[in-house]
Amino acid sequence: MSTTEKKASFSVIVTVHDQAEELTTNLPLLLTQQYEGYEVIVVDESSTDGSADILKQLKTENPHLYTTFLPKYHFRQNRRRLAFTIGVKAAKKEWIIFTDITTPPPSDQWLSELEEFATTSTELLLGYYNKKGDVTLTPFDEISQAASIITKAERWRAGIGHDKWLRHIQRSANYDFIVVRANRGHEVLRLFAAEHRLQASKE
Repeated sequence: MSTTEKKASFSVIVTVHDQAEELTTNLPLLLTQQYEGYEVIVVDESSTDGSADILKQLKTENPHLYTTFLPKYHFRQNRRRLAFTIGVKAAKKEWIIFTDITTPPPSDQWLSELEEFATTSTELLLGYYNKKGDVTLTPFDEISQAASIITKAERWRAGIGHDKWLRHIQRSANYDFIVVRANRGHEVLRLFAAEHRLQASKE
């Protein structure tokens, strides 16, 4: 990259619900990336386990951390989708990363690796971690090219689908994070299941 070329900027969005332990262990790994021009947005899904206190403390130490929350919704709603929607509205950077607090980045060079693939010809990246901690990225020129992959994976996350073999295949092919241009973030979220069957079944 030319020294005069502007580096990509990222809004990393994670959602949490009663995951104080994961916040304590994994959020610092997101906050200490060796990269300029990024922010981390945590959307708390009305946790009751002390997550809010952990986030408050981390905010005092990390000015690039922004926190917000999702009020309690009906269990039939997909809280993951709703929480990410709030995160997208708060995002201020060029690219958005949807990721999970349970799958931390393998190193402090994670964003630098992603930056190499965030090109003008790419709209979306699907990211995978292997057992060695290496990152594999699959780029897509159009979101529509990845739509079926995202839809299937997010339906599995939402507990939709009763065929155990099919659910196993979907889980094994699941990505660890999504990178998308900020102005297309809502388009990706429309591919997420609207309902959460696992939650609904507990009513």
